Amino acid sequence: MKLLPSLKQLEYLTALDDSQHFGKAAEACHVSPSTLSAGVRDLEQLLGAPVAERTKRRVVILPLGQEIASRARRLLRDAEDIMALAAARNAPLTGLLRLGVIPTIAPFLLPMVMPGLHAAYPDLRLVLREDQTEALLADLRGGQIDLALIALPYELDGLTSLDLFEDRFQLACPAGHELAGKKLIVHQELADQPLLLLEEGHCLRGHALEACHLDRHRRMAEFEATSMHTLVQMVATGLGITLLPQIAIDARITAATDIRLIPLAGGDASRRIGLVWRRASPRAAEFALLGKALTPAGH
Repeated sequence: MKLLPSLKQLEYLTALDDSQHFGKAAEACHVSPSTLSAGVRDLEQLLGAPVAERTKRRVVILPLGQEIASRARRLLRDAEDIMALAAARNAPLTGLLRLGVIPTIAPFLLPMVMPGLHAAYPDLRLVLREDQTEALLADLRGGQIDLALIALPYELDGLTSLDLFEDRFQLACPAGHELAGKKLIVHQELADQPLLLLEEGHCLRGHALEACHLDRHRRMAEFEATSMHTLVQMVATGLGITLLPQIAIDARITAATDIRLIPLAGGDASRRIGLVWRRASPRAAEFALLGKALTPAGH
């Protein structure tokens, strides 16, 4: 039988390709640098060709090594899926599960649902990664995470999604603002209001504008924020108004402020919270169970 590279050798190469550094790659693989270096040398001997150039100060992955690393990532991901499939046959939602979550969901939803999730699935080892949507989807496609909890709609390009619940927006404004006395806001009333929004890259920015039928190129407030908590403090000090999702409001993000919260008219003044995973993943049934556990009571 023809000799083939081992999964361990391929793991070493992909880690080296990711980090371009033997020490960092070894740390990622939980081995010593000498062990990783020996594994890569064994791979080169098996292939009959070098995959990297080494000097005392740096390592350069050659084109052949880059191509092999790219294919190796798919093989490693498939191998992980095989193990996950076998584990799911024994008991669903056990073992390691890597979940990516966007920053406008993680601090508000997870504290609410994690105790129940842990009680229902005590053998689940959930590893969380918080990042913006585009970065999480890149990690998902690359196999660095198993699924992502994001806000929809979003361009998914071949990934599978599962809607969990609707997350409505409310207007947040200072107590002395001209809109503070309203019981319901229609989107036309926001047309000439400069909104405080998150900076570009956060999908909440686009979802908030779309929910209120506002142009992405409309007049904005002078400031942009990097987090929702910063937005709230800016509103509280009278710098402007913003739109907040219900999960943040339920998590009492405006507590100890004099901010007024006013519902928005219209059935589409919301975003959808959902799970996204690779279409070829064998764990779709498990992910559906996870989705139920991540959905707050009342939704």
